[in-house]
This record gives sequence, C-alpha cells and structure tokens, in this order.
Amino acid sequence: MAAARGWPRKLAAVAGALPGGGGPGRAPGPAPDTAAPATAALYVHWPYCRKRCSYCNFNTYVVPAVDEAAVRACLVREAQTLLRLSQVHSVTSVFFGGGTPSLASPSTVAAVLEAVAGAAHLPAGAEVTLEANPSSTSASALDGFRAAGVNRLSIGVQSLDDAELRMLGREHTAAEARNAVEAARGLFPGRTSIDLLFGLPGQSRDAWAQRLEATLRLCDDHISLYQLTLERGTALAAQVRGGALPAPHQDLLADMYQTARKVLVAAGFRHYEVSSFARKGALSTHNLSYWRAEQYIGVGPGAHGRFVLRAEGGCSREARVQTLEPIAWMQEVESQGHGTRSRVVLSPLEQLEELLTLGLRTDEGITHERWRHFSPQLSLQAVFGEPGEARALQQEGWLVLDSGGLRCTWAGLAVLDSLLPDLLWQLQRVLGAARRPPRGTAGERAGGRARGL
Repeated sequence: MAAARGWPRKLAAVAGALPGGGGPGRAPGPAPDTAAPATAALYVHWPYCRKRCSYCNFNTYVVPAVDEAAVRACLVREAQTLLRLSQVHSVTSVFFGGGTPSLASPSTVAAVLEAVAGAAHLPAGAEVTLEANPSSTSASALDGFRAAGVNRLSIGVQSLDDAELRMLGREHTAAEARNAVEAARGLFPGRTSIDLLFGLPGQSRDAWAQRLEATLRLCDDHISLYQLTLERGTALAAQVRGGALPAPHQDLLADMYQTARKVLVAAGFRHYEVSSFARKGALSTHNLSYWRAEQYIGVGPGAHGRFVLRAEGGCSREARVQTLEPIAWMQEVESQGHGTRSRVVLSPLEQLEELLTLGLRTDEGITHERWRHFSPQLSLQAVFGEPGEARALQQEGWLVLDSGGLRCTWAGLAVLDSLLPDLLWQLQRVLGAARRPPRGTAGERAGGRARGL
C-alpha cells in the first residue's frame, strides 16, 4: 500500500460501485432490521426540467408539457404504498429532489406531505427540503412552498460567475442566483443551503477563491461543494474530450478543495461531510440519514430506497430502484400501486460495506453503537483494530479508531475513495474468516460419523 494518496475522482460514486459480497450462512452479520424502530427518511423525485444542463446525467426529462395532476396522483399513491409495505411508523425527513422540483406547484408538495402524514407520523418540525433552481424561485412561489410544508431550501447556485454559468448550461444568471438566495433566506432563515461546483474547465485557483469569498457574503448556514465530474454522454464531457475546453489538473482540484475547507472553517463552518459544510447546527438531517445508513424510501421515477418490507414478512434490508422513465413509472403505479423496477435483498456483508462507505464520509464516522446495530457479533475493533490494512492507515495518519468509533482524519477524508478499497478488502477478509468453521471441525464431524458416534 502506497503511503501517498491520490485526489478522489468523485467520492459520491464510491457508494454506487461497491464490490459484491456476502452469501448464505450464519456468519456474524447485521441484526435483522425488524429489531429497529420503524422509521425512515423519504425522498421524492420530480424528474422534469426546463432544459438539461451541459454536465447533467441525472434521471431528468425535458418535455413540452407535464400532466402534473397525474404525476401528483402517482407520487401520492406510491408514497402511501411504500409506507404501507415498509410499515414505517414515523418519517424523519422528506426531501424533494430532481430534476427541478421547484417547477412543481406547491399543491403537489402539499399533497405528498398530506399523504405521508396520513400513512405515517410526520413530526411537527421534521425537516422538509425542496431543491430549487434560481430561475424558478420567485418570492410568491417560495411563499407557496413554505405554506405547503417546506421548511428548508437547497438552491442550485453552482456558480456566481455568468461565464461559468453559460458553460454549465444553467438557465439563470449570477444576479438571479443572488436574488433567489436572498429571497429564500428571508422566508427560510437559517435553513437555506446553496450548492456550488468547483473544478470547472478553465477555472483557476484564484477564480475559485473569489467565488468562495462572494459565496460567504451571500450564503446562509449550509453550503454543499461538489467537484464537477465529466460524465460520459454529457455535452460538457464531449467538449473537454474534443479539446474545446481544458480538463482541470488533479493537483489543482486538490488545492481548490483544501482552499474551500480552509476558507469555510475559518468562517465558522463545520466540515461535517466530504461535500457539506454547516454552521450554527444547520446540518442536513435528511442527508445524515443516508450517511448513517438509516432506512430511506424513494418515491418517483428512478428513486432509490433502502428499507425492510415488513408487510411481506421481510427481515433484511432491500435495495430498491423505481422505474426510470416517467410514463412507464406512472403506468406501473396506476396498475400496482408502485413502480419498483429492481429490488435486491442486501447480504450482511453488503450492508456493512454500505455503512463503511457512507459513514466514513462524515466527520463523526461510524460509531460503535451504529456498527453494533448492523454487526452485533463482530465489533469495529475486531474488524479494524487488528493488524492489517486499517491499522496501517491509522499509523499513516489517515484513519482513527478509538472509543468514539472509526473515522477519517481531515487528511483521510480528502482522499477517502483511495482508502476504501483497503478497508473493504479487510472487511471482506475478516467476515470471510468468521464464516469458516474452526480448523479440524469438519474432519472431526466426518470422523465421528464414520465411527457411528
């Protein structure tokens, strides 16, 4: 294992590319999720946009017209169905993502929230977030969403430079972004988050520093910073591959990330997750549900979920994906109550892999208590405290294992995706060893049978 660590390409991609593992047997592994309180976060996907940005490869659609009443009815029905199948008693948070959910009407948001509250307990004050684009966040629209039950906004600013916004294919200008954030802060004080991209083609270190300073003059108490990833099939990736735009150097990306951390921490922000910064306690409750490997239900075209189907007698968590294309999804919801395209029961090892991959994204890491929920028989210390890859990473200053649990140092957090292969390999090896019977046991049993014992 090399002592030097490279800059990550995209940390968020790691969770979607975990190695397979696990299998039948009575090995030490996660406790049945039926033992846990039946709570979950809820994600609602609005798949439509007015235009596709040049860097976007999300499950979004640009159509001449949207039958919002039909979409609303299907979102409501699927939410009710999945809450019934999961037997979730309490929804901890709701997140409307997309796409551009701020293009939906407040009545659609209200209808979904009413359905959730009717099917499960939605506590007063539970975090309800709406993603919004500056081009669809008029003061009247924001006021309508607040009346519908939204109490937190996540605004896709992406940049405060008009030339960069044009390159990204965004609809809004820098001035419109500023106006949107100011309006949102007036209606959702302390609960307005902004998204920024860095590592844009041709973006310099000085330009990024200027964007950060401008952001600090504008922002509320939560900022999400994402390194731009050139996804195959997008217009921006084609421009870079064709030589029309320069690809950013990895060293520059690392400098930009470190600069952002330094500037934001100095301004009072807590770097509580790889891409997330908050001050005054304004952490995203919903996103913490993902990073803590808690249950979540995905509603809408292409939405993902992780939950137990208690109504069907399930006792293990499933990975579920809803049908991608909106029309096909609606037809399935209308015929069977939900549009689930894929469902896979996660093995004990796969659940621990997800917990490890997601939990290490946060500054709190993976607590002993959380690990015990998934692995009551094999502790964090037993897996990562013995000589091996994790011990070496601790000695090199990338990782900490103590009474608080397992977590990355700041240096380790910045290069997490280069650490994960070693940690996942150690996890697989230790669980594999735990599955094997003690040496000689099988032979002794065979000998006993031969002697008629």
